[in-house]
Amino acid sequence: MLEEPWRYWKHITKLDPDKPISKRDLETIVGSGTDVIMISGTQNITEENTSMLVARLRDYEITKVLEPVIPEAITYEGMDYVFVPLVLNALDSQWIVGRHVDWIKNHNIEWNKVIPEAYIVLNPDSAVAKLTGAKTDLSIDDVIAYALYAERYLHLPIVYIEYSGMYGDPELLNALNAHCNATIFYGGGIDSRDKAKEMKQYADAIVVGNVVYEDMDRFLDTLRFQ
Repeated sequence: MLEEPWRYWKHITKLDPDKPISKRDLETIVGSGTDVIMISGTQNITEENTSMLVARLRDYEITKVLEPVIPEAITYEGMDYVFVPLVLNALDSQWIVGRHVDWIKNHNIEWNKVIPEAYIVLNPDSAVAKLTGAKTDLSIDDVIAYALYAERYLHLPIVYIEYSGMYGDPELLNALNAHCNATIFYGGGIDSRDKAKEMKQYADAIVVGNVVYEDMDRFLDTLRFQ
């Protein structure tokens, strides 16, 4: 296995356990050329619906990452990694340290699969911003400072810029790229080749999610950014 393989990822497909998806669409996604399937969601996430999606993906030869919102939905079987977010701009500290400590105290953890990631949430109307109480009215300098805190203080390998359904600011990504050496993930509003290409100039990997459930042809178009 490559050291820090996420540094080589370019396109990540995010699937939500709370949203239905057909077998045909799953097969299309796996064969599309996307590097990773990330199982992640914010609303109505349960142990049951997460386990069902994990089971449906088990036989596919593609890198699989679980990004859990609740400890009960964490499974290691069939997963290559479990990415655990720290929402750095959450006003409620439980999303930075509290829930993580409870998880460590009360669960058996397969540490060889666990990768911490810094989340910076920037869409105030998103479910994740509302859940975590994220302070989203950040300047570019604010975002850079959060990212450098993640990289230099906490030594987190990944900084995830999350607009969650809203297309973000390419200039912010450009400025962040010039200052941050951690791997940068960008997610939010990518539903075309042009948007994928624009954000991929500055992010190490783009994360594509909602368009999977809206239009499979447009999802496939997001892979044509090169």
